[in-house]
Amino acid sequence: MKIGYVRVSTAEQNTIRQEILMKELGVDEIYIDKVSGKNTHRPQLKSMLEYVRRGDTVIVSEISRFARNTRDLLDLVETLTAKGVEFVSKKEAIDTTTPTGKFMLTVFGAVAELEREYILQRQKEGIAAAKEQGKYAGRKRNEYTDLDRVLDKWRGGKITATAAMRELGMSRSTFYRRVREEAK
Repeated sequence: MKIGYVRVSTAEQNTIRQEILMKELGVDEIYIDKVSGKNTHRPQLKSMLEYVRRGDTVIVSEISRFARNTRDLLDLVETLTAKGVEFVSKKEAIDTTTPTGKFMLTVFGAVAELEREYILQRQKEGIAAAKEQGKYAGRKRNEYTDLDRVLDKWRGGKITATAAMRELGMSRSTFYRRVREEAK
């Protein structure tokens, strides 16, 4: 079987271009993730890896849709290879059944990782420039109207820290950061 894997970084992004390519290539089954490719913790990727079997071919439109760093790419392809599954990236014309294809996979994987690092670097530079101009202040801080009351109950031993976090709808790290801030 031909198995297609499609990924975009956010739920708002469109997968149509990749889906059309998969249909043109005669793909039998398509798995679609709408999450970042920064790691392999993607529900449809995991489902696809469980589904494929010996003789199948996994097809992606381009390597960056499959993995964003070389280690993840090589690990994923190794997982597929161990199951007897071929990997094809259409844009880069990579087919892992050949030694040249395996070599090119490594090269293009490194390029995809470099591209990701450039994106992150440009994002950091843009944020720094915006901060200098007073146009970026980061994410708005959540205000908790009951914070003092709940912290008093917690400090008085009437509730546990976990109960206080639950009551405030606050994560553990945020809770203890606010406790430190209140102590100052």
